[in-house]
Parts: sequence; C-alpha cells; structure tokens
Amino acid sequence: MSTIAKVDAATVAEVERLERLLLEPEVRRDRERVAALLTDDFFEFGKSGRVWTRERILEMLGSEDYTQPEVEDFTCHGIAADVVLVTYRTVRGNDGTGERDVTLRSSIWVKDAGRWKVRFHQGTREA
Repeated sequence: MSTIAKVDAATVAEVERLERLLLEPEVRRDRERVAALLTDDFFEFGKSGRVWTRERILEMLGSEDYTQPEVEDFTCHGIAADVVLVTYRTVRGNDGTGERDVTLRSSIWVKDAGRWKVRFHQGTREA
C-alpha cells in the first residue's frame, strides 16, 4: 500500500517557482520577501555543516556574497496532504578554474493558511 500523497501539476509548478525565487539574488536580499516564504519554525542544514535558524538566515541573506546557481533535476515528492519534499541540484562554475560547485538540495514545503512555505532546507556537497 502506497502512503505517498499525489502531487498535482499546479502544486509542482508553484513550489518550483517559489523554490527558484529563493535562489534569486534580488529576492534573497529582501528580508520581507524571504520571511514570507519561510515558516516560523524554519531551519536549515547548510552544505557547510552549519545549522541555520530562520532568524539567522534572514540576517545573513541581506549581506551575503552570492551568485545565482543553475538548477538541475528538480523533482517534487508528496509526503502528506499539503506537504511536499523537493529535491534538486544547484551548479555554479568556479571563476575560470573549470571546476563546478555542485550541491544536492532538498526542501520540505508545507501549505500554511493557503500559502506554500518552506519549513526545512538542506544543502549537501555532491561527492
């Protein structure tokens, strides 16, 4: 018996749009826009191994040195009604070295008062 919730195309499109917004430099620097996309209990396990709280993320994003990555292999998996897990890879070129910085990413999105918000995010360097 499958317990995986089905995810309709409109939900996939909306959650992907919102996840990609969080990767845009102009959105990341706007505290209010980011705050509107995070649950109050949001936290993140960064690719550095650091644990980030919602408040710390909101403080850090406004001043970070950031280059928007390319997104590959975006998928959306239903977990429960109004809860989805998204997984994807981000890829950045490294300033003329020919090397790529590839990070595996996952986020748990929940529908809160009719709006999708991210509750958890994790970035892990690809081996």
